[in-house]
Amino acid sequence: MSRRTRIFVGILAIYVAGIALLLYRVVGDIDPRYRESAEESLVDTANLVASLVEQDLQGGRIDPARLEPLLRTLHARQFDAEIYGLRKTRVDLRLYVTDAEGRVLFDADRGGINRHRGENFLDWRDVRYTLDGLYGARTSRDVTSDASTSVMYVAAPVRNRDRVTIGVVSVGKPVQSFGKFVQDARWRTIWVGVGSALALLVGALIVSIWLVRPFGLVRDYMAWARTQPRLRPRPMLRHAAALLRAGVHETRDALTGRNTMADHVATLTHEIKSPLSAIRGAAELLDDPAMPAGTRAHFLDNITRETQRIQEIVDRMMELTALESRRVLEHAGAVALAPLLEELAGSHQAAAAARGLELVLAVEAAASVWGDPFLLRRAVSNLLANALDFAPAGSRIDLALRADARHAHVTVRDHGPGIPEYARNKVFEKFYSLARPDSGKKSTGLGLAFVREIAQQHGGQATLHNAAGGGALATLVLPVRRA
Repeated sequence: MSRRTRIFVGILAIYVAGIALLLYRVVGDIDPRYRESAEESLVDTANLVASLVEQDLQGGRIDPARLEPLLRTLHARQFDAEIYGLRKTRVDLRLYVTDAEGRVLFDADRGGINRHRGENFLDWRDVRYTLDGLYGARTSRDVTSDASTSVMYVAAPVRNRDRVTIGVVSVGKPVQSFGKFVQDARWRTIWVGVGSALALLVGALIVSIWLVRPFGLVRDYMAWARTQPRLRPRPMLRHAAALLRAGVHETRDALTGRNTMADHVATLTHEIKSPLSAIRGAAELLDDPAMPAGTRAHFLDNITRETQRIQEIVDRMMELTALESRRVLEHAGAVALAPLLEELAGSHQAAAAARGLELVLAVEAAASVWGDPFLLRRAVSNLLANALDFAPAGSRIDLALRADARHAHVTVRDHGPGIPEYARNKVFEKFYSLARPDSGKKSTGLGLAFVREIAQQHGGQATLHNAAGGGALATLVLPVRRA
């Protein structure tokens, strides 16, 4: 699978994951919304029954005698109600009344009447909170280990003429009674969501193809149709599918390849503006015939230096672009890392000595990887060059190799100023560079981007962070080649 195809598939995967997450959140939110709706209805019912009980107070005391025939008749009622395609055939309502001490005066559920009469329900949240003047509600299970037996209760206070709370009416409804509505709503939401997502995806694909090739697909199809002596449904559908597949590929390239190239060109143009301005300014000043020879030589040096900088930026950008456009490693093979690092340490010793630095190589464990030796040399060389630029004179640079069962770790550590906080997330961005401590100048900003691309093409990764004790620690992680 090519890089562009992987990116395109990645975009689709992100889209699918986003839709799945959205559906998950929406479906997961259905049950709480139904519970809230049911609770709101129970609040009304509890207050209605509490008002009814208050009408039958005897000497300021609760007399629930009228509730027993009422609840028996209610539970015995037969009906057939169709609610949005779901049937309801019985009343599934529970009710109990307590006094001011929390003792049950009356209770009714599907199991019978007054089964809990005389028990103390003060420990239940709905009773205790309501007696304390708060909103009382709870959800409890009839069978502790079975979530399907959960029952939602909402309580309302029973008050005497002096508005003193003398008892509680609590109305309950089994969660399972509206669970079928929740389940039905979940499936409806899933089907609507999946259908809408597919429709949106197809629509976006059609629009994308149309933007990439306006009228092109129709024109090509019509041109093909004119060459056919007889139009048959199967060949027509087959050719339409082929043209659509080609359009998808072009859209993929437009989303991943062409836009990336446009970004590269725009960034490259921005980066060479500064040296071009310096060259233009120096060239204009050189037109002055009265300029002293020393000043003229200084401006000529500036022109040479800025020209070399532009050349280096262009060369590095071409290398990076060529590397990014590769689909596979062209010259891959088994690469022993220890000899490669020894070679690189030797080739950089002179540059290190010239700056008063000590370059130390430590190989903790030999490791072999599958990759392109030239690219791996370039990657480690860039890390070493970066460390040489930031290491203070008289310090040490540590080049090390360690390995575990799955990965080889090539590390380069300097003892310089480290990475500023504001730059930690930008060091691998193209054209981002920090000023060198000794000269204050910046590099092309493509070296670390080149290292990261090489690491990714080898199935690994590159990191750069501050080391404990000071300095920067660059790490190149590569999969170990298995024998």
